[in-house]
This record gives sequence, C-alpha cells and structure tokens, in this order.
Amino acid sequence: MTTRFGYTLMTEQSGPRELVRYATLAEEAGFDLEVMSDHYFPWLEEQGHAGYAWSMLGAVSQATSRVDLMTYVTCPIMRYHPAVVAQKAATMGILSDGRFTLGLGAGENLNEHVVGRGWPPVNVRHEMLAEAVEIIDALLGGEDVSWSGQHYRVDSARLWDVPEQRVPIACAVSGRQSIETLAPRSQAMVAVEPDADLVRMWDGVKGGPTRKVGQVPVAWGRSKDEAVERAHREFRWFGGGWKVNAELPGPAGFAGATQFVRPEDVADSIPCGPDVDAIVEAVRPFWEAGFTDVALVQIGDETQEEFLKVAQAELLPALREAAG
Repeated sequence: MTTRFGYTLMTEQSGPRELVRYATLAEEAGFDLEVMSDHYFPWLEEQGHAGYAWSMLGAVSQATSRVDLMTYVTCPIMRYHPAVVAQKAATMGILSDGRFTLGLGAGENLNEHVVGRGWPPVNVRHEMLAEAVEIIDALLGGEDVSWSGQHYRVDSARLWDVPEQRVPIACAVSGRQSIETLAPRSQAMVAVEPDADLVRMWDGVKGGPTRKVGQVPVAWGRSKDEAVERAHREFRWFGGGWKVNAELPGPAGFAGATQFVRPEDVADSIPCGPDVDAIVEAVRPFWEAGFTDVALVQIGDETQEEFLKVAQAELLPALREAAG
C-alpha cells in the first residue's frame, strides 16, 4: 500500500486566517492530506493560539479541492456531546465533497476542563469514548437515535444533512483493549508512535489491512541552532508522553512540567535544521510499521511558508522515493 504524506494544521501555533492560507499552500505543494488539531488551549503560552477547529475546517474545505481532511483528533466525551460531533462531521463531509475523516480520541484535561465537569480517570474516559463512538457511528449511518447509556443520553436525534459518501471514523488507540473496543466501529486507526504491534492487532480485529494515520513533529530551518531553539520554545511539552500530557490542566502546568527540559533533549527526539534526510529517517519507522498515512508537524508559525516550498521541491520527493 502506498504511503501518503500529510501536513498538520496546528491550531495552537497559528491564527485562523494563516491556517487557511497554509492549507492552500500545502495542497499546492503536493501533500496528500491535511489534519487539524482541535484544542481550546495551546500546550504552551509561547504557541499563542487556539482557534475553533470546526470553523477553520469549513473554510479549508472551500479553499482546497484535492487533499483529504481530518481532525487529529477531536474529543467527543465532554466539551462536545457526541450527537453534536456527528452533526459537525456530516456537514464537513458535504462541504469537502467526501474528503473528510472524523478522527476521535479520549482527549486531554487541557481542553476538556473548560466545561467545569472535572477530569475523569483514564478508564472512565475510555468508556466514554467507546460509548460516544457508538452514538456517532449510528447517527452517521442515518439512524434515528435515542440513547440512554452509562455516560450519555440522546433524545430522538437524526442528521438531516448527510453526505452521499459516509464520513469514515478514525480512532486513536494505544493497546489491545482500545483496539478491540474501537476498531469494530472505526474505519481507520490513529497512533502517535510507530508501533508495528498496534498495526498487527488492528488489522487482526479488522480482518485485513485498513488505513493507519500517524504524525511526526519536525523543526525544519536553514539554521540548525535556530530550529533547535524554536522546537524547544514551542514543543518541549512533547517529551512528556501522552499519559502525562493528558492529565495536565493548562499551559502553566505544561510550563512547570517542562522547566528542566533542555534544547538538546528536544533535538534528540525531533529532527531540527535543514537536513531533509533527517526528516525522512524520522518518518521511516511509521511506514515500516505499516502506517498508510503520516502527517508532518512543522514547528513554528513563522516558518510555514518556507517549509512548504522546501516540502514541494525536496522533502516530499525524498519521502516518496524512500517509501517506495
């Protein structure tokens, strides 16, 4: 299966108008898909943005015509009710002419605490996600849904505007339990680590190969020192891992948790500087593990336009040649 390469529209580091412009430039550069984060807060104050993803996705759907679009990922358990997520996804399916995939995950305290309902333990969050996916799946399938479950109630819901091509669901998973729970109602897998075991487990439950979408942060730049400094300034939160990151309540918490992370620590995990081959090698483990799609995160708003030019001229050809 041919590996497809994507561009991440990072709502935490760029404003809404800029992201729509980058979306058009990324399509022109030759990326196959564009994924968008869905946050209420940035991880760090230095990033400085957190526009409403669904408004921007609607604009991007009209500014582009070819690339696939995807949330990476939306949390449907607290800040949004599952019935409303289904409605948004169906509308995006229409606006994008079938190019949209609904990426779902169990979320982060960073974004969900704003509705004042606290932050449940991880096992409860996974129960909530499984129930939410079941509701969303039924609504996207055109069903009239009334639901009285452990975590949600739905009263006589139906989607009145649905695309001709059903919106596929992609779910973020981390192990066998989440795969066995979510794979039956999902068409694609999301994971941030190039774990071949996850791929095998997913395909085993699905009964054959399906789509798997990963993501890799990079800090391309003409100067390696500047790129390392930028990656440290805006992406040092990344090293904590999702088990930690999901629990922190806001940018101040991430700043405190990462106060002792050094620039060289970030550079050890994120390719920084002008070396295109280093980016290729950072992405390679994903296609070798069996991922079909890999979205790049270019760190730093001020670098996006130059990065996209380099991606078109050098990086995408190098990635496609290496991936075969």
